[in-house]
Amino acid sequence: MIGRFITSDLQMIRTDRISVAGDNLLFFDQIASETKNVQAHASMSQAFGDKTLSLLSSLSFGVIGCSGTGSWIIEQLSRLGAGRLVLVDPDVMEGRNLNRIINSRLQDVRSARPKVDVLADAIRATGLVHEVIALQESTFSPVVVRELAACDILFGCMDTYDGRDLLNRISTFYCIPLFDLGVHLRADGSGNVSTVCGSVHYLIPGGSSLLSRGVYAPTDVRESALRRTNPEQFESERKEGYVKGVQVHRPAVVSINGLCATLAINNFLARLHPFRLDPNSEIRWQTFDLVNGALSNNPDTAPCSVLAKFVGRGDMNPLLNSLF
Repeated sequence: MIGRFITSDLQMIRTDRISVAGDNLLFFDQIASETKNVQAHASMSQAFGDKTLSLLSSLSFGVIGCSGTGSWIIEQLSRLGAGRLVLVDPDVMEGRNLNRIINSRLQDVRSARPKVDVLADAIRATGLVHEVIALQESTFSPVVVRELAACDILFGCMDTYDGRDLLNRISTFYCIPLFDLGVHLRADGSGNVSTVCGSVHYLIPGGSSLLSRGVYAPTDVRESALRRTNPEQFESERKEGYVKGVQVHRPAVVSINGLCATLAINNFLARLHPFRLDPNSEIRWQTFDLVNGALSNNPDTAPCSVLAKFVGRGDMNPLLNSLF
């Protein structure tokens, strides 16, 4: 496939890439890419072939949220031979992060280093990734939105409803496939665990959304946004019973986060290099439940009526049709 842009003065400019954000991920490049470290990826090439390895080295990945699941995603993408990583997280290292952020150190906590810098330095040290961009900013920053809009694949590792809704919008407006990760643990604080589960949502432009799948409701997005933009009003409404409230710190275990991230990465690989017996169209929404020992593929919902009219809309004013 060949694509061209026509400028205002009727000049033809050939595109660098045509991508198809469907159940199978297809990329048609005009310029062949090469892996950065062929020897390091020899075993990867044996499993998936040189063509897939070369494609991985040409792709740009946006990872939003660099804590529990996000650090696992970043680590695995780098070892798989990702070409470019864009890391987004506004927070700095805290003591409670050490038990679950891959490659973090006590010195990072003492220095209050940005999470994105900790992970970016670790990835650069491997010499396996062509380019790493670390953005210590909110996902709601227009600069971040436009940087993510230039990525080929997005991995959302956020636990806020408004953040996940924003990523679903970026995916829709700019036609970028999105993997959304979520982990939920319910414990009483005394060692008794009642729930250990997680989910990986694969979202394509024009398909269902996290909203239409019932992951959250419009009121959840509104409350989450209120907490982010106006904490005082959020607290006032919470005390008055107008909002449900949100847990500040939730239980987190590194092995559960790693399982969820690995499920998402293998889901991505199966779409880039189809190897599953079941068609990828039937595996858009996976959940695991470690209490009951279950891994399930959930039926998808109808296309999202809220986002359908914005598929491929790209830049507009206001950005993403939202004032954030």
